[in-house]
Amino acid sequence: MQRFSDSIRARVRVAGFLTALAGCFSPVVADAAGLIKIDGSSTVYPITEAVAEEFQIATGNRVTVGISGTGGGFKRFCRGETDISNASRPILREEMTACAQAGVKYIELPVAYDAITVVVSKDNDFVDYLTVEELKKMWEPLAQGKVTSWKQIRDGFPDMPLKLAGAGADSGTFDYFTEAVVGKAKSSRGDYQASEDDNVTVQFVSRDKGAVGYFGLAYYEENKNKLKAVPIKANAGSAQVLPSMETVNNGTYQPLSRPVFIYVKQKATRRPEVREFVEFYLKEGGELAKEVGYVNLPSAAYALAVKNFQGGKLGTGFGGASEVGLKVEELLKREGEL
Repeated sequence: MQRFSDSIRARVRVAGFLTALAGCFSPVVADAAGLIKIDGSSTVYPITEAVAEEFQIATGNRVTVGISGTGGGFKRFCRGETDISNASRPILREEMTACAQAGVKYIELPVAYDAITVVVSKDNDFVDYLTVEELKKMWEPLAQGKVTSWKQIRDGFPDMPLKLAGAGADSGTFDYFTEAVVGKAKSSRGDYQASEDDNVTVQFVSRDKGAVGYFGLAYYEENKNKLKAVPIKANAGSAQVLPSMETVNNGTYQPLSRPVFIYVKQKATRRPEVREFVEFYLKEGGELAKEVGYVNLPSAAYALAVKNFQGGKLGTGFGGASEVGLKVEELLKREGEL
């Protein structure tokens, strides 16, 4: 993991600044000769950036990778400003409509698994695990301004202020977490430290014994000297499970494990450098995903993804909404919808 992670993490904030700065100017449509433009999820950023580094060394083609969040990335993608969009959840119905209205068609490709990791400070000495129901008690909209102490979460927890941090509303991680925990995407209390930059959550939680937050597994792996991952119980009677490559692959880390994606604009696939990049991504991305703290897909899934890409299979297999617990092989065999 050390090979890429230090340099990639150091560039996350720079990328976020440049993405925000780009929004201050008139939109620039993608397709500049030889330049591949990518934007979107901060969760998927480390994988795509690692692939982009290797691809640029191998071919000399230029690749830019921004981190405006999954939602922000789709806004740019559907305006035709980028070639590829990183996404930590499937494209939503309203984004499908925006792309259709702009004439943007796309290929949906899962590239890795991630495990949304719930974290507390190293100083926290009372949280041994959390159930999904306890997470819901913390995060549901009805909790806003009312659930403010740890003692309200479980008998035996201290009367200590409960401080929350997590993904912002433009984040696919936010969408998936709320779907898996609360039962409805984007359904969350609003009185928490929200950021599209997972490093903000790391700093917030690591400095406060009463804080709890969530983000992708890779960011925990990079900061495990400052944070503790919390084992999750799907229900009160189930086993407590920590996120890891093993528990994601064997399906026991539920409901917070999920596939992450790239979406490739059909028009961009006419360019040889874009086709070469995507095929390189699907060939090398699994190993690079492991190096930066993610879980590679089964080899059969990458083979299906290559087949779908080379065959020009358009659209999403989700129909505009996330599905918790879906196997990628099943997804890749579905008919696509634009």
